[in-house]
Amino acid sequence: MTNTQDGDGAGRAAGIRSAWMPGFYKLTMDERVARIARAFELSRDEVASLHASGALPREVADRMVENAIGTMEIPLGLGLNFLINGREYAVPMAVEEPSVLAAVSFAAKAARAAGGFTAEADPQWMTAQIQVARYGDAGRARERVLEARDELLALADSLHPSLVARGGGARDVEVRVLPSPDGGEDVFVVHLHVDVQDAMGANLVNTVAEGVAPLVEALTGGRVYLRILTNLADRRLARARCEIPVAEMADRGASGDDVCEGVVQASRFADADPHRAATHNKGIMNGVDPVVIATGNDWRAVEAGAHAFAARSGRYSPLATWRRVDEFLEGTIELPLALGTVGGTLRVHPAARLALRLLGNPSAGKLAAIAAATGLASNLAALRALATDGIQRGHMGLHARSVAVAAGAPMHLVDRVAAMIVEAREITFDGATRALATVAGAAAALTDVVTGESHDLAHVGSHGR
Repeated sequence: MTNTQDGDGAGRAAGIRSAWMPGFYKLTMDERVARIARAFELSRDEVASLHASGALPREVADRMVENAIGTMEIPLGLGLNFLINGREYAVPMAVEEPSVLAAVSFAAKAARAAGGFTAEADPQWMTAQIQVARYGDAGRARERVLEARDELLALADSLHPSLVARGGGARDVEVRVLPSPDGGEDVFVVHLHVDVQDAMGANLVNTVAEGVAPLVEALTGGRVYLRILTNLADRRLARARCEIPVAEMADRGASGDDVCEGVVQASRFADADPHRAATHNKGIMNGVDPVVIATGNDWRAVEAGAHAFAARSGRYSPLATWRRVDEFLEGTIELPLALGTVGGTLRVHPAARLALRLLGNPSAGKLAAIAAATGLASNLAALRALATDGIQRGHMGLHARSVAVAAGAPMHLVDRVAAMIVEAREITFDGATRALATVAGAAAALTDVVTGESHDLAHVGSHGR
């Protein structure tokens, strides 16, 4: 294996003889880095990248996850022009995708023409699931659980007195008996719904699930197995809506009527075909996820819940729809958004705390409403692009800057190299490398000319003296 001591190690594959590293978690962060530097034969530049620290201090990262070796930064930008429920927002978004921020900012600007977005969120209920097996008669077991509703709710509340003091707590009990998936007994599940207030609520609800499990066993005569929250937070939905004047949708020679028709047809396509609906919803999550990440929330839980909700009817469907109503294009979105504004990563990540401050320190419900509106804006921008020039024109134009950086362009030449590869329609690493060589060659030639002229002037000056 080649051991590159300098540079970035490009073209060199790293590998280790064994990933078995007993006691790795006991080492300090610097000791871990030193150990993997030896194991992977890392260059000095690669090791330096692991020692670098951004908004998240390395010592904090070391307390957040096990086996930490560094931090990884992604851009934090602002989605601009948002008017949501009559209030102005610059929405913090953490995302590496070049076109997302430009896209949502454009869509938000278009929505302003008719008052922006209206958005709302349900009460912040999360659901604990307690699975029971060997319960005997399902009807009788169900009856006994529901008869003990008040007892179950009181027990759940006793597990989180501070939550109850803040106005939250257990709200309802539900029993579901699901058809057997394998010919055995039906699946018996107790749902306990908890108002988690401004928390995301996973830890709260999991504690409740585990705490009430013995009582559920006693009531049903069965045995409890899984006791955990569901990420399909269908009691915690967020909704957003906007109306955009048709004239505002005109673009690059295409009339507003034509663009609106394209958006509506794209929405119909997603409603009819799960293959299209998957990509349609991905465009929505392009807007939602960056808000979730920027505010220190669990984007994996949000993604799982959104896609499960999209398939709740038994068929995967779009989370947002568009239709024309008279002289307006009307968009609506509904999806589960289990977001928190207290606890978790928010306590330790400075950038997450800053993102919430930029939003005015919203409640969990308001944050969900903002994220839903941002998802709707992202969806509109994608469908508008598809209805006109196609998704690649704007996306690849913005992507060109990232390609230029990857090819090694210094910051003062990035825009020039990006413009060259866009004009040449060669937005690739090789294209950027050639453009950079051209620009660098021209710069070198200019330097030689300037240097030569300076030498000649100096020579003339010496003879003048």
